[in-house]
Amino acid sequence: MDLQSKIAFVTGAGSGIGAAGARKMASEGAHVVVTDRDGDAAKAVADAITGAGHKAEAMTLDVTDDAALSGAIDQTVASHGKLDVLHSHAGIQIEGKLEQVAVADMDASWNLNVRAHFVAAQAAVRHMRKQGGGSIIITSSNSGVQYDREMIAYATTKHAVLAMTRQMAADYAHENIRFNSLCPGFIDTPFNRGFEIQMGGRDKLEEYISSEIPMGRFGTVEEIAEGIVYLASDRSSFMTGQALVIDGGECI
Repeated sequence: MDLQSKIAFVTGAGSGIGAAGARKMASEGAHVVVTDRDGDAAKAVADAITGAGHKAEAMTLDVTDDAALSGAIDQTVASHGKLDVLHSHAGIQIEGKLEQVAVADMDASWNLNVRAHFVAAQAAVRHMRKQGGGSIIITSSNSGVQYDREMIAYATTKHAVLAMTRQMAADYAHENIRFNSLCPGFIDTPFNRGFEIQMGGRDKLEEYISSEIPMGRFGTVEEIAEGIVYLASDRSSFMTGQALVIDGGECI
C-alpha cells in the first residue's frame, strides 16, 4: 500500500471528491483526518472508512476560520506525531460574469478558494519541515488552466491557486515539501450547481459534456481519487509545482 502509516489531513471531505480521496488514501494505508464544515457528513465518511477496516477520524471544521484551521492541523500532529499529506480541498463555486457577481461573493470565493489554502499550507509546512518533508495537494480546477464563460469569481480564484502553489513549490522544494495542484474537470457531483445555473439547466450542462469534452462524459470521483493518491504518495516523488489536470480532455 502506497500510503502505509502516513497521516493525511483533508478539508472539504464530507462529500464528492474530498470524500473519495479520503476513502482511497485510507485504502492505501493512510490514517485520514476527514474534515468538513458539515460535521455529520465528515463523521459519516470517517465511519465508512473505519467500517471498511481502515483508519480515519472526523472533525467539524470551517476552513474560513483561520485559528480553527491551523489549530486542527496542529491538533492532528499533536495526536499522531506527524503530518505526511495535506489535501486542502474545500472550495466554493459562484457563477456569473463581472456585473452579476457581488463584491461579497467575490470575497467569499477568494476566502475559500485561495486564502484558506494559504492558511492550511502555512500551518502544515512548519510540521513537515521538522519531519523532513511531505506532500501538499491544493485543489484548483481545470478552470485554472482555461477560462470559463461567465464564471469570473471561480476562474479567477482557481488561476490564483495555481500561481500560489507553484510559488510555494519553488520556495520549499529544497526542504522536500512538495506542492501540487489537483485540477479536476466536470465530475458529476452537486458542486457543479454553479455551472448548471450558468449554462441554463442540467440538460444544457449534459449537452456541453457530450459535445465539448473529447471523452464525452463526466469523470467519476474515483478517477480523481486515483490522482490524489498519486500526488500524495512517493509515486510522484520528483513532481512539484505542477497542475495535474484530469478532465477528459476538456482543456485541450
